[in-house]
Amino acid sequence: MAAAPLADRVALVTGGSRGIGRAVVLCLAGLGARVIINYRENHAAAREVLEEVLSGNGRAELAPFDVGRADEVEAAFKGIIDGHEKLDILINNAGVTADGLLLRQSPPDWDRIIDVNLRGLFLCTKAAARRMIRQRYGRIVNLTSVAGQMGNVGQSVYAASKAGIEGFTKSMARELAPRGVTVNAVAPGFIETEMTAGLNEETRGRYLEAIPLGRFGGGDDVARTVAFLAGPGGAYITGQTIAVNGGLYM
Repeated sequence: MAAAPLADRVALVTGGSRGIGRAVVLCLAGLGARVIINYRENHAAAREVLEEVLSGNGRAELAPFDVGRADEVEAAFKGIIDGHEKLDILINNAGVTADGLLLRQSPPDWDRIIDVNLRGLFLCTKAAARRMIRQRYGRIVNLTSVAGQMGNVGQSVYAASKAGIEGFTKSMARELAPRGVTVNAVAPGFIETEMTAGLNEETRGRYLEAIPLGRFGGGDDVARTVAFLAGPGGAYITGQTIAVNGGLYM
């Protein structure tokens, strides 16, 4: 029987307790990786994901820390690397939004979204890259959004943060490629998660009409793409943004 493709890999998924992050955790664990599940506050949800992995004979552990706080990130990554002596895969998934028209947005809204979506990604990537450069191997996958590519009414701040991720991804791909580290992004479209569950039926209907494939995506649709980039199949792909949006934006 062939070995699981990620059997010897250690992966960290930020924001791994729910939504797309949860799907990515389960997918990577199913491929054999030892998955470290990051979360900030929702311990019950993170514990539920952990137990689901363990019940399927997977390998996982919890790592509570705020990706936007440099001190917490440094301590967490030190603990991970000291404990496992390596970090092979980083999935920068943690993200927040605060939808609203520009004139109703406040500086605190901007700060909160940028702190998690961009600052958090910067801090985690920097911490992971130190180890990946030394081991001359690494896979970094950043979760962006279709909103960062096409814009969206009421999501100017969120879209700005996600567009920033694409530029960061390309720059990091160029910097880290000589050391055997690939950096890519995945841009989901309308995915059924807790973040999108609050949209009204009119908005949902409008999006559905604009999706050529005629359905909303699921977390597994995104997770499988992330896993491909993080595994052997993505070895010669770097600096790219892969859209998983059913054709919503081309």
